[in-house]
Amino acid sequence: MEEAVLRWLYVVVLRWLCVVVLRECIDQCWRWAADERDKGRGTYLLQRYVADATIGINWGRQNAQRLLPSNVVDLMLQNGIREARIFTSEEELLRAFDGSGIGLTLNIAPNSFNLDQAKLWVEARKRYFKPSNVRRIYLRDFVFQLFFNKVFMNNGTKEVQFLQKALNDEGFGDQIKVTIPHSKGVLKMNYTSMRPSEAEFLDEIKPEMTTFLRILQQNKAPFVVAINTFGDIQDTGVDFNFAFADNKSTFIIRDVNGSVYTNMFEVMYDSFIWALIKLNASNLRVIVGQVGWPTDGYPGANVTMAERFYKSLLPFVSSNRGTPMCPGEPIDVYVHSLTDENKMPIYGNATFTRHWGIYMSNGRPKYKIDLSGQGLDNYPSEGKGIMRMPDRWCMFNDNPSTDFAKLRKQIDKACSKADCTAMAPGGSCSHLGFPLNVSYAFNMHFQSQNQNETECDFEGFGHVATEDPSTPECVFPVEVVSPERHYLVGKGLHEKPNFAVFVILFSILGTLLT
Repeated sequence: MEEAVLRWLYVVVLRWLCVVVLRECIDQCWRWAADERDKGRGTYLLQRYVADATIGINWGRQNAQRLLPSNVVDLMLQNGIREARIFTSEEELLRAFDGSGIGLTLNIAPNSFNLDQAKLWVEARKRYFKPSNVRRIYLRDFVFQLFFNKVFMNNGTKEVQFLQKALNDEGFGDQIKVTIPHSKGVLKMNYTSMRPSEAEFLDEIKPEMTTFLRILQQNKAPFVVAINTFGDIQDTGVDFNFAFADNKSTFIIRDVNGSVYTNMFEVMYDSFIWALIKLNASNLRVIVGQVGWPTDGYPGANVTMAERFYKSLLPFVSSNRGTPMCPGEPIDVYVHSLTDENKMPIYGNATFTRHWGIYMSNGRPKYKIDLSGQGLDNYPSEGKGIMRMPDRWCMFNDNPSTDFAKLRKQIDKACSKADCTAMAPGGSCSHLGFPLNVSYAFNMHFQSQNQNETECDFEGFGHVATEDPSTPECVFPVEVVSPERHYLVGKGLHEKPNFAVFVILFSILGTLLT
């Protein structure tokens, strides 16, 4: 009997060891292939043995209530996500990714970096670099288009050099590459013909961009771009269906060498490729560090369009079909983003900025999306271990004798501290009548304050209710129970929110109140 038990234990342990060794081998192959590709080699391995290109995800934390990092990492693993980008280098988040096997990109925005400061930054975090599989560091965002400030561009380039040298000196140069992301704001394009072959970097930044590209080539670092097809369609005015890679648009673009473009993503991707070619940097690996579709706050920003966008785009990029300028090549993309960020700064009329998430803040998916790139008609895994607050909402006490001047001040208070962008024109809650408009504003503030009942008084205009006021189109959310609150500003990438956008919302409510 004892011999049989020992034999059984031996078999169990042996199987367990085999699984561990196999998983480690697979992980090592992934890391080796990605590293070799960063060096300009290994393309055959990736094309032959990896069915899909890299599909990563961005995770920002500009939220009133934040999900625990451990919950988020578990959510990524449940969905098979192998690459992630976070907009901070806080130790708590680095620890959460320890041992996950997820390739990590850190997006940071230091006040300034000289070589000594870069060395101190690396020294403070280097114990996490290998366990947390840190592979890239992005310094700020869009440095080369901010008012075309040459001092800022040159400083950004120097900081990339300083940080890369600090990493090299500590033995992380092969593992971690430093770069700066770019948007289409660096490109000069012909918006009449829309031909990618006519794209190039703006004349104003060419000298600085040339220097930057040479540094990336020396360091074997990638050129990272953000592609916003949602915004590009608005800017160009072409057929709306051209935003999607599902071949339902009748609009096409014909370019040199018989190239034909059937969707906006291909156009923008190859526009960057052409710009790199014209500055003798065609050998740089291009990563799409941000691509997505918002779900609220603007006409066309909704879950139906977001689901359609990803259902066509992700299989396209992972098919190894490539683009007319890069045929047969996988395209690496990072979905933007994991969850909505209700404290994200808003500039101009971009009220959709807070609604990029594929998940609601409570860990529930908004729509079907297959992050493996196979195009499966499935919802992503739901977050586990995430608790909602009680089903309570803050509602407006509708009264014929309401003092509208005082009420207007309370709406101002609510929307200056909470996210009211779903009521912007085209948003999911833009159709509400006057009482529900006010209730929505009150409730958003109430939820952002952890359902503190004193925050639902609004000088007697509000009360707490237990009946869900949501409509088929507009959800009155209940926030999650979170041990973390968003108190600190400026610790990560983003700046303090700009609430000028709510002038639009107040004008809507003002019309209703008069």
